[in-house]
Amino acid sequence: MPSKVMSDRMLAVLPDELLPQAAQRLAAHAPVLRQLLSGLYGEHANFDAWMGELMAALGELLAARPAALRAQDEQRAAQPEWFLSQRMLGYCAYVQNFGGNLNGVAERIPYLQEIGVSYLHLLPFLRARAGENDGGFAVSNFDEVEPAFGSNADLEALTARLREAGISLCSDFILNHVADDHAWAVAAKAGDAQARDMFLVYPDRELPDRYERTLGQVFPQVAPGNFVQVDAMGGWVWSTFYPYQWDLNYANPAVFAEMAKTLLRLANRGIEVFRLDSTAFLWKREGTNSMNQPEAHQILQALRAIVDIVAPGVLLKAEAIVPTRELPAYLGSAEARECHIAYHSSLMAASWLALSEQDTSALREVIRNTPALPPAATWLSYVRCHDDIGWNVLRAEVAAGCDANADASAKARLARASRFFAGGENSYASGAAFQSTDPNAAHGSNGMAASLVGLQTADNEEARQLAMRRLLLLHGLALSFGALPVLYMGDELAMENDYSYQQRPQHAMDSRWLQRPVFDRARWKGRDYTGGSAGQMYQSLIRLVRARRQHEELAANAPRTLLADAPDAVLALARGERFLTLMNFSAQPQTYALPGPWTDCLDGSILNGALTLAPYAMHWLERGATA
Repeated sequence: MPSKVMSDRMLAVLPDELLPQAAQRLAAHAPVLRQLLSGLYGEHANFDAWMGELMAALGELLAARPAALRAQDEQRAAQPEWFLSQRMLGYCAYVQNFGGNLNGVAERIPYLQEIGVSYLHLLPFLRARAGENDGGFAVSNFDEVEPAFGSNADLEALTARLREAGISLCSDFILNHVADDHAWAVAAKAGDAQARDMFLVYPDRELPDRYERTLGQVFPQVAPGNFVQVDAMGGWVWSTFYPYQWDLNYANPAVFAEMAKTLLRLANRGIEVFRLDSTAFLWKREGTNSMNQPEAHQILQALRAIVDIVAPGVLLKAEAIVPTRELPAYLGSAEARECHIAYHSSLMAASWLALSEQDTSALREVIRNTPALPPAATWLSYVRCHDDIGWNVLRAEVAAGCDANADASAKARLARASRFFAGGENSYASGAAFQSTDPNAAHGSNGMAASLVGLQTADNEEARQLAMRRLLLLHGLALSFGALPVLYMGDELAMENDYSYQQRPQHAMDSRWLQRPVFDRARWKGRDYTGGSAGQMYQSLIRLVRARRQHEELAANAPRTLLADAPDAVLALARGERFLTLMNFSAQPQTYALPGPWTDCLDGSILNGALTLAPYAMHWLERGATA
C-alpha cells in the first residue's frame, strides 16, 4: 500500500480541524512506518487491507484524543528535547505501597512537587491475573485499572492532576506477554483459532527442545524452562518468564496492531510515558537466545512512528537489561528513531560494584563505552528499582580489566559482588541473592539501597554516617551522570528492607519483595529532622536535586568527559567546561589535584589545589570562582 493511500485511510476518519496537523505528521512518518511494517509483515496475505485497517484505527484514536493532550503534543513536538532538561526528575513506586490506590497517589502529589519530581512511574496498575501475577506484570486486561486501585475514571483524574502539577505519568506496558487469563488466552483455550495465533504454541516438545538449546532462563529457580504445557491448548506455549505469562507472537500482524492500538488508548487516558517491558524478547529465532533480534527493533521503531503520528507528546522507554554495547540500538538513530529513553542498567550495576570493590575501574569502563546518543534521546539513571541488580550485564567491562582468562576472572569478580551484597565477604550489606541455583555464579542482588549500603547493620554513629555517605554517593552519580534520573520510592527516606514477604506464601520464594515496602509515614513525617537517617537523607538529597536544577551542565544532553587523572577509587566526571563531579568510592581518604579555583556547589566553599576527599565523599564543583 503506497504511503499516500495509507495516509488517506487515516485522514478519511478525522474531523476537518485535525486534517492539517495529521497530514503534516503523516508526511514525515508514514513512509517510515510503511517500510517497517512491510519488512515485518509484507509477505502476509491481505497485508494492504490489514495496513489500511490499522491506519483507519489510528485516525479514530487521534480523533478521540482529548484536546488538552493534543495541545500538549503540539507543544512538545515543537520542543523535542523537552525531557532532557536538568530539571527533569523521576520517582518510581507501586500504587498500593505509595498511596494505597490511585486516589491516594493523587493525594501525594504535593510531596512529589516538594521533591522536584516531574515524572512519576507507577508500577503495574492495570487489571492483573487473579492469583500469582508477578507483581502485576501478568496483565489480564490492558483497558481496565486493577479494581483494588480504582477505576478508569480515577486514572484519568490522576493524570489530569499530575499534568496540572507538571508531572508526567509513566505506565508499564508489557509488550512481550499477557496473563493466561487474558481474553485472548481464554479464547485460545476455548478453541478460537485466531486467538490461538496470538501465541506461540507447539504440539510436542520437538521445537521447544530445539529452541531451549540456545535460550537462557530468566527465573531458573522458580520457573525453569521457556515453555509450559497447557492441556487446553493441546501443546506447549512459549512462556519466557512464568508459566502464567504467555509470550505474544509478533510474527502475527494482528498482535502488533492490537498492541499498538492498546498503547494509544492508554495514552488517550493521559499516560505520557510508557515503560516498554521485556523489549529484548519480542522476536524468536531458532539457534539464538531470541533476544535483541533485528525484528524486535523494527517493532519498536514502528511503534515510535505510530506515536509520532498520533501522540507525539508521549515518550517510549525501553526496559532492555542488556550489556552496554547492546543498549544504543534501543534508542535508534537520527534516521531510525526507536525509544526516547533506555535504562542504563550497566551504570547502575557498575556503581554498586565500585562500592563493593572500592575501585572504579569497571565503572570507568562502562562510562567510557557509553556512546553518544541520537537527538532527543536519553539514558535513564537509577540506584535501585523493583528488580534485582543484575551483575551479568557487566561481563564485558569487568573482563576488560582482567589479564589472563578474562571471562573466568570476570565471573569471579561479579560473583564476589553478589556475595558481598548478600552479606558475605565480611561486608556491611544486608541483602539477598536472587535465583541462586549455582553458588559460583553471579546471581542478582536484592535489597533496599539503604540496607545494601550498610545502614541496617550500622551499630554505631560512625558506621551509620559511612552508610549515609554511600547512599548519597550513589544518588549523586545518578543525578550528575547526564541522564533522566529516577528515585525509587523510599530511598529518599533511607527506608530499609521489608522482610514481611517471607510470611506471604505467594511471595516467599522471590527476594525482590525485600525492596517493595509500604511507604513509611513515620519516616516521611520526620523528613525535616536531620538528626535521624530519614531526615538526613531527605535533606541531603533535596539539596542535590536543587543544585542540579541550577546547572545546565547537568542536563542529559550536556557533554560528559571521564577524567583519567583520578586515583583508582575516585570517579572524576566533567560535565561541559565548567562542572566537575568527584566521587570517592572507598573507605580511605583520596587526594585529587584541582586545576585552578572551583566552588563547591553544595556548601559554597572555594577549593584550589589538592583536594582530599573523605571516605565515600562527593563534591559537585563549578569552575571559575575566585577567593
